[in-house]
Amino acid sequence: MTTRQVLIVDDEPKMQRILEIMLKQMGHNALLANNGQEALEIIKVNCVDLVVSDLQMPVMNGMELLKKLREQAIDIPCIIITAYGTVQTAVEAMKHGAIDYIIRPFDVHAVELSINRALALRHIRQENAFLREEAGKGWGEFVGGGSAMRHVYEMIQQVAQGKTNVLIVGETGTGKELVARAVHRASPRRDALFVPINCAAIPGDLLESELFGYAKGAFTGAVKDKPGKFEMAQGGTLFLDEITEMSPRLQAKLLRVLQENVFERLGSNVPQDMDVRLIAATNQNPLEAVKQEKLREDLYYRIQVFAIELPPLRERPEDIPLLAEHFVQKLAHKLGISNPTGVDPEVVRRCQSYRWPGNVREMENVMERALVLSRGKKVELHHLPQEITALSSQGKLETAHGPTGSEAMFKETEDLSLEPAVERLERRYIGKALEHCDGNKTKAARLLDISERTLWYKLKKYAIN
Repeated sequence: MTTRQVLIVDDEPKMQRILEIMLKQMGHNALLANNGQEALEIIKVNCVDLVVSDLQMPVMNGMELLKKLREQAIDIPCIIITAYGTVQTAVEAMKHGAIDYIIRPFDVHAVELSINRALALRHIRQENAFLREEAGKGWGEFVGGGSAMRHVYEMIQQVAQGKTNVLIVGETGTGKELVARAVHRASPRRDALFVPINCAAIPGDLLESELFGYAKGAFTGAVKDKPGKFEMAQGGTLFLDEITEMSPRLQAKLLRVLQENVFERLGSNVPQDMDVRLIAATNQNPLEAVKQEKLREDLYYRIQVFAIELPPLRERPEDIPLLAEHFVQKLAHKLGISNPTGVDPEVVRRCQSYRWPGNVREMENVMERALVLSRGKKVELHHLPQEITALSSQGKLETAHGPTGSEAMFKETEDLSLEPAVERLERRYIGKALEHCDGNKTKAARLLDISERTLWYKLKKYAIN
C-alpha cells in the first residue's frame, strides 16, 4: 500500500490526536494545522493527498479554506468533520468542493471509509491527468505482417501475462516504447499506469529524483514532497528507455530496489513496497554495453529475463507498403487533410531500397514532409528527400554516366540468375566478417550492418561453421 499524506485541520488537539492515530493505523502520514491559514502554508510546501478539516476555527474556518483552495486551483479532495452541522452548511461545503460532510460524534469505520474513497478519487484524478498528457504524445499502433514482426507479436503475447522483467533491444526509431506499451496493454496490469522515462534525456542527478521522488528538504530546492515514477507506476508498468545511459551508481540502486521490491523517496527513511513491472530498453548490444561497463552485469541479468529484439526497418521491406499507407492516413488527420489520395508505387519501391538509418521514426517524418508537399494529393517521387530519390528501384545510386562496371558485367554474362549470385556474395561477406572479427558473431553482425539474429539465421541457412 502506498503511504499518503493527509492534512488534519482542527483547533482541538484531542480531535487532531484521534484522527492522527486513525491515519497511522491505516498506513498514512498525518500533517497538522490549527486553522485554514496554517493549512494553506503547509500545502504550499508539502505534497498533500487529502484534507480533513473542521468547520469552526479561528483565523480561517473550514468554509473559507475550501473557497481559497478553489480560488487557487488546488485540486486536493477535502472532507469536512464538524459538530455544528446543518443542511445549509453541508450544501455550501459541497458547492465549494468538499467531497464528504461528517457530523460529530462520528463512527470510526464511516470516517475510514470516507478517507479511503477520497484517496481513491485523488489517485484517479492523478491517473487521468497523466493519461491526458500521454494521449497527446500519440501512441500509434503496430503495422507490418512480415515474418520478423510476426515473431515480435508472438514474443509480446508470450511474456505479457506474467510479471517477468523484459529487455527490449533495437536501433533508434524501431518502436521499442511501442512494444513496451503493447506488453502492458496485453497484461493483467493494463488498468494501472504505464509510466515511461527516457534515461538519456534526464541528467543523472535529476534522474534519481524522477525515479524515486523526494521528501521535502531532501536537497536545495526540494520545497515540498514529490512522488516519483515508481510510485506512479504502482500496480502497473515502469518503462526505462535507454537504460545504458543511467549512471553506474544509480544502476546499483535500481538493482537493489529490484532485488528487495522496496524503495524510498530521496531524503526519506519510510520504505514503500513496490508492485511494479519493469521493462527496459536499449539501442546498444547489451553484452557489449556490459563489456564497456555502460551496463552493470548483475543488473543486465536481472532485467533481461525475457529479451525482445526488434528488427531494423531495412530488414522488413515487405512491411514498407503498409507503413507508407498507414502514415499517409494517420498524418493526413494530423495535418487537416481530408481524403488523401495515397502513395505512388514508385515511391514505395524507392522506400524499399533505402536503408532507413532512423528506421520507422525516420519514415514517418519523410512521409509527413511528402504529404505536406503533395498538399493531400498522391505522394510521388519528387516529394521525397534527395537521398531517397537518388536511389534506383534496385537500391543503387542513379548516375548520368552510363552503365557502371557491374552493369556492364551483367550485359556480358549469360547466366543472370539472381538468387545463386546473392547467396555466393552473402557467403563471401559473412566469411570475411567472421574472419575479421576472429569469429565473434556479435561484432561480425555489426560489421555487416545486420542484427545478430539475422546473422545466426544465415549461418544456419548456408551451413557456415
